[in-house]
Amino acid sequence: MKVKFLTRAALIAAIYAVGTSMLGSFGSGPIQVRVTEVLAVLPYFDPAAIIGVTLGCFLANVIAGLGPWDIFGGTFITLVAAILTNKSRSKILAVLWPIVLNAFGVSAYLSAIFELPYWYNVATIFVGQFIAIGLLGYPIMLYLEKNTHILGLDNYRTSGVYSNPAQKKSKKS
Repeated sequence: MKVKFLTRAALIAAIYAVGTSMLGSFGSGPIQVRVTEVLAVLPYFDPAAIIGVTLGCFLANVIAGLGPWDIFGGTFITLVAAILTNKSRSKILAVLWPIVLNAFGVSAYLSAIFELPYWYNVATIFVGQFIAIGLLGYPIMLYLEKNTHILGLDNYRTSGVYSNPAQKKSKKS
């Protein structure tokens, strides 16, 4: 079980890091659509994705070269968003966490790095996140919910095999 968990986390991290680095500045600038953020919906289904998207973000931010704020700040925001996505009972809320946290959090340091107004960055990051997670990720999420076998997580949300205590409580009520 642990080997499969770590393998899933490593695959997600690799896809995220390589995909983001291939986007160049389109994945790491003040105006960005980090298409790999589509993976931010995976923690809703699989706790291994918390590690995967976090590590992938860390590696992508190291490669991007925007410095420690992006490497550690962006990674921390991704970790918090992934945990909250995993704990979410609603798919809409699960999608909103990474969009909102990145829009407001990442904008705080990108404003300083690129010397741009904070609210400008909030708007551009929000739009990029909404495209990647809302427009691309949410439909994938709906598809995966009906086809959890694709991820090797048959009935993840209903079986309780990987679910957290909060999700188990919601199933009983």
